[in-house]
Amino acid sequence: MLAAVALLALSTGAAVASPPKSKPAAVAPVAPPPPPPAEPLPPPKIYLFRGAMGPIFSTGMDRLSEKLTKAGFSADVYEFTICRWIGDRAITSYKESPAPIVLIGHSMGGLCSIVISEMAAKENIPISLVIAIDPAHATGDVPLNVERFINIFLSDSVLGGGDVVAVPGYRGHYASYDLKENSRVSHINIEKSDDIHRQIVEMVTQLPRIPAQPHADAVPLRYLVPANSLVELWDSGMRVPVRRGDTMESIAAANRVPLWSIAQSNSLAENAQLTPGQSIIVPRHLTPPEPTAAMAAPPPAPAGRK
Repeated sequence: MLAAVALLALSTGAAVASPPKSKPAAVAPVAPPPPPPAEPLPPPKIYLFRGAMGPIFSTGMDRLSEKLTKAGFSADVYEFTICRWIGDRAITSYKESPAPIVLIGHSMGGLCSIVISEMAAKENIPISLVIAIDPAHATGDVPLNVERFINIFLSDSVLGGGDVVAVPGYRGHYASYDLKENSRVSHINIEKSDDIHRQIVEMVTQLPRIPAQPHADAVPLRYLVPANSLVELWDSGMRVPVRRGDTMESIAAANRVPLWSIAQSNSLAENAQLTPGQSIIVPRHLTPPEPTAAMAAPPPAPAGRK
């Protein structure tokens, strides 16, 4: 009995002497550090291609190559007849040192740009930008690996006239411009416009630094450009909601695009009435446009359109 009482007293005293256990202090969750800003891609490698009898009829490609080189890019111009050989070189170069690939071609050179894109697709190599300038009628469809495609053509041209479309399931940025209404443009001067050159140089300059634009939101653009109208190289369209008080004119002004482009994109009259909540397709610039008009008419053709 005495031993039991002593043991009970000892355990009670120990319990009194021991301080109560404190609850651990709550630790505030630490937010993960923000991801580092994406580094710009390396400068693109640009491959330009002349059409048939290129040194005579596709001299605009040489002038464009000079302007791109002066801007600090690797830009070489080739004959379309060595298309697949240059394609193999471009693919090998990309595998050794990945950099955005830009393909620009006039006439048969435009066809060549699509051929090389198809070659790259088989190697799972992306093509950042393809610009076809009045490509040949036999030009194939734009493959899925092309991120941006622009076609500037004359649908009534005998030597060119390639109305290039994309393969089913294409989700990249697509814009097509038919200039057949402009009597000053022909197959043999369409690639010589200094203002088109300026826009291409600006586009290539901004290409590695532009923010990611989700392909799911890209709306293909197809235009029959009105006669004597200025042309801007939009890369695709985007959908914007109509707000109360919006008009065709106000939406065009807010997005700094011509009214005719809004009308054609949506198959509407230029004075069409809009309803709040309605979705309108608006051309999207790769980079913000200059305040002045985007493109002057190309130089007069030396002969009748061919």
